[in-house]
Formats: sequence, C-alpha cells, structure tokens
Amino acid sequence: QVHLVESGGGLVQTGGSLRLSCAASGRTFRRYAMGWFRQAPGNDREFLAAITWIDGYTHYADSVKGRFTISRDDAKNTMYLQMNSLKPEDTAVYYCAATQMITIATNPADFYSWGQGTQVTVSS
Repeated sequence: QVHLVESGGGLVQTGGSLRLSCAASGRTFRRYAMGWFRQAPGNDREFLAAITWIDGYTHYADSVKGRFTISRDDAKNTMYLQMNSLKPEDTAVYYCAATQMITIATNPADFYSWGQGTQVTVSS
C-alpha cells in the first residue's frame, strides 16, 4: 500500500501560481504511474496530469496543458504539480493518486491509493 500526503494548497489571486506536493511512501510505489486530480463541489473527480515513475513520461488534460506541470523528485519520493496562470475555475480540492500500472492512467478507477486532498481557491 502506498501512503500519499498532499500539501501546498491555499488561496491565490487570478493569474497567480501554486505548487502542490505529494509525499509518497511504500515499498513498491516507484514502479508505478501517479497522477493529480481535482474535484469541485457538485462535479466529478477530474483528471489533470499523470507521470510514469520509470521514465518520467507525462500526460495532461487539455484544460491544464500549458499551465500546469507535473514532476517528481526521486530522492525525496515526492511528486509535484506546478500550477501557473490560475483561474477561478481552477478552484477545487486537489488530490494525488497512485496506480498499479507502469503506463499512464487517466481514469480515477485505475488509481488505488489517494491522498487526503488539499484545497486550492483562486479569487477573481
């Protein structure tokens, strides 16, 4: 089992930036892909970005491509989501998640371990 803890959320103005962190622990998490999702009230959980741990291949949702960047630090066992040019519609609870797949996954059902979430609020 992989244990995930997010941090870095907060309140930011439109056009601002935030960097979310996801600290991971567990015996085998380094073999598998991980991702970021968000969920706003009344909405389904939305895929944002994913990264494979073996080769660092990344994939983004169209809604965040060019504004968000996913990365990982092997030494720190941590995944990041750099969010730039934030908009009010980016307001949501953001979650990191881990799969048991080596390749990229985008469906929440493919992710078996989730963090507790961190709130991001973008004011207009």
